[in-house]
Amino acid sequence: MPQHDGSSAKVPESGSSPSARAGRQVLSDSVYEQIKAMVMDHEIAPGARVGIEALSRALGVSPTPVREALARLESDGLVVKRSLSGYRATELLTREGLEQLFEMRLLLEPRAAALAAANATEEQLDAIERLVEEMQTHPRPTGRYADYRGFAALDQRFHDTIAVASQRPLLADAVERLHSHLHVFRIRSAGNADDPTLAEHERVVRAILRRKPERAAEAMAEHLTGSLQRQLGQARKP
Repeated sequence: MPQHDGSSAKVPESGSSPSARAGRQVLSDSVYEQIKAMVMDHEIAPGARVGIEALSRALGVSPTPVREALARLESDGLVVKRSLSGYRATELLTREGLEQLFEMRLLLEPRAAALAAANATEEQLDAIERLVEEMQTHPRPTGRYADYRGFAALDQRFHDTIAVASQRPLLADAVERLHSHLHVFRIRSAGNADDPTLAEHERVVRAILRRKPERAAEAMAEHLTGSLQRQLGQARKP
């Protein structure tokens, strides 16, 4: 007599309902954002060990969402996992590291902007324009990360969306993988209210909207060069 396969008759495990899974995801995202803010604001100092048990106690959660959050932060480049010693917050970029990061950006992003000016769909042009408009409503990076993380997220989306609009998937993937916004904003934990980032973004967008590839590349290069100089100046402050 063949054995009965009862897999289809299994009773769902406790907590496996869609609402329970959604609740776990909300918790996981919340823990991720809290630990991310601690790293960005240097409450977890650069290079410091990140203890799972200590964080779970501090945040009042089990170790599981903390582990999930740290795995995501490792992907972001904000923590590193080492054998036998667990997680540590990554060190801040050195001057040399910052210059190399922007060297890569200057190789990739002006070309992406030029291609976006030539190839972007109307929908992509609208999306890029909306991102700049939305950034105008968010606080600039002049305080704690929790206050300006919306601006930081939009800044990342702005650069990534232009890269996607280039219609060059490998180029877009390379831009996204740099995770440059996190490292830069981590240095700029205190900026200034006169930051010209938005004005620079608007010049890039105008060139793309007018389908001027050369001007778009120039505007992006000017933005990145100016940003590098601002980051170097910020990094020198005590």
